[in-house]
Amino acid sequence: MQTPKQTSYDVVIVGGAMLGSSVAWFTASNPDFDGKILVVEKDPSYEFTSTVHTNSCMRQQFSNEVNIRVSQFAAEFVKNFRDFMGGDARVPQPVLQSYGYMYLADNDAFAQTLKEAQQIQQSLGAGTKHMSRDEIARDYPFYHLDDIVGANHNLKDEGYFDGNTLFDWWKRSAREHGVEYLTNEVVAMTKSADGTRVQSVTLASGDVVSCGTVVNCSGPRAARTAKMAGIDIPVEPRKRYTFIFDAAEPLDRDLPLTIDPSGVHMRSEGTYYLAGCPPDDDPAVDFDDFVQDHSIWEEKVWPIIATRVPAFERVKLINSWAGHYAFNTLDQNAIIGPHTKVSNFLFVNGFSGHGFQQSPAMGHGISEQIIYGEYRALDLSPFGYGRIERGEKFVEKAVI
Repeated sequence: MQTPKQTSYDVVIVGGAMLGSSVAWFTASNPDFDGKILVVEKDPSYEFTSTVHTNSCMRQQFSNEVNIRVSQFAAEFVKNFRDFMGGDARVPQPVLQSYGYMYLADNDAFAQTLKEAQQIQQSLGAGTKHMSRDEIARDYPFYHLDDIVGANHNLKDEGYFDGNTLFDWWKRSAREHGVEYLTNEVVAMTKSADGTRVQSVTLASGDVVSCGTVVNCSGPRAARTAKMAGIDIPVEPRKRYTFIFDAAEPLDRDLPLTIDPSGVHMRSEGTYYLAGCPPDDDPAVDFDDFVQDHSIWEEKVWPIIATRVPAFERVKLINSWAGHYAFNTLDQNAIIGPHTKVSNFLFVNGFSGHGFQQSPAMGHGISEQIIYGEYRALDLSPFGYGRIERGEKFVEKAVI
């Protein structure tokens, strides 16, 4: 456990994984910021973070405009990563594999919902197309479609991206811009007498650090961190399962990230394939519970993928893991920005599986809040904490 170099920082970021490092880099690299940033991360190996367990997907196919714009920001950031990183010749170009999401509808009501979402996406420049069953069969003849009435599919800036490259370079460049990454843990916070500001954080080492702004980037542990400031948020860890498999009869083209009506999803993963799903019983779990339920593959995932893609009747499981969603139980969407009363406590929480793809826009937006006290490039206020206080859901129909 490390000791901080300073006793006071302008910004203390609790959690140094994908989102914390995004906030750190966007803030430190902005020429309008000249303060000191401390990132406190309890596990510098990131072995148990949501970042490491992510499937690293990106999609435009949301029903709410701001979610679509957040993804479009991410796509532009990935495609122009070196330019965003200041033209640094050391920075590689991440892969953005745009084989798209394929949302399959097995009833007319859901097909209509997809059509409505497609119209919103198209109006914002997304490449989403609504497809009939015959059109799906023409382009992807490997699907079994007897129960399918339509689908949405997008081949533009949607699919898989190499998010680990972003993560690695955000960390590296943030340090080069003076950000201090500390192996430690925030265990308590002290507020001002009137309760409107966090004055200091206490670390597991016993060190006390005063702070200008605190940013909660602690993933599935977000509610625990918020509680230190006397704040409640509806975020809890929930397990999500991922399976990597080989097929005896590989498909002759990429498998889009297919969302089966059952809730199981699957996609190409290099020479292999990836599938995943939530468990049927989906409770909150302990922060350190990553035990796998192997029956999910045998009893749920494999029967569904073999039915949807008959070529997958003969597959071999190569690898599997359980990761955690930072699950927002109110509406499964992000909680972003300052608290309504504790003004220097900022949220970057509750992404419910969207955090990796939304990290560029969210890091950029929070950096604007830190530096300017407002959003400038993209208005993220619909994700604000006020809706949590009011119990008003952020409506997003395309939640996986």
